[in-house]
Amino acid sequence: MTATILVVEDEIKIRELLRSYLERAGFSVITTGSGAEALTLAEQTRPDLLVLDLGLPDVPGEIVAREVRAAGATPILMLTAKASEADRIAGLELGADDYVTKPFSPQEVVLRVQAIVRRAGGGGGGTGDTSARSFGGGELEIDEGRHEVQVRGEAVELTPTEWGLLVALAGTPGRVYSRTELINRVRGYEFASERAVDSHVKNLRRKVEADPHDPRIVETVLGVGYRLGLPRD
Repeated sequence: MTATILVVEDEIKIRELLRSYLERAGFSVITTGSGAEALTLAEQTRPDLLVLDLGLPDVPGEIVAREVRAAGATPILMLTAKASEADRIAGLELGADDYVTKPFSPQEVVLRVQAIVRRAGGGGGGTGDTSARSFGGGELEIDEGRHEVQVRGEAVELTPTEWGLLVALAGTPGRVYSRTELINRVRGYEFASERAVDSHVKNLRRKVEADPHDPRIVETVLGVGYRLGLPRD
């Protein structure tokens, strides 16, 4: 099934260039230069991925990202002229799966889109076991075949990156994974630095922890990395 990409970019030349490259790569593409229209299109069309310029003339891209993220787990690839690590981390903490600075190669954008769409389809890291697994007396349930997560009996929507991190940690509960190991297992372009891993873990904890400030599911091991704290049932 062809994945649908919503490209939100106010510069017409860039917008049409991305459309051309993405369509040649086999994607169905919808475009707009307006943040307000992007929110409407995202709700109406339910795209498989949002390519979002942050420097929009009407509704700032950060607000678009925040509202799209609040409505669900649609993957987001941000485009921006802001190149500092602090800006990149801020974008990731808004819930972006990846972050590309201008000027960029359109082919690189295509590669990043392909990687995110693959992970959204279940191609993230993990053990290869597609059966449902339960942890901590049923507190956490992961069904890789259905690409579903439940926490304390409630379904939770994760972005492709959050899903990849959780599945990787669940491969061996209690085992500590370094940030570098998690980068390699999730195989994402979005990890420009180990600090980006911390941003994605922070977003994951907001969704799966009863108290994100006292995590029991995704635990930090100081100076080493992260582990799944719940024992497997």
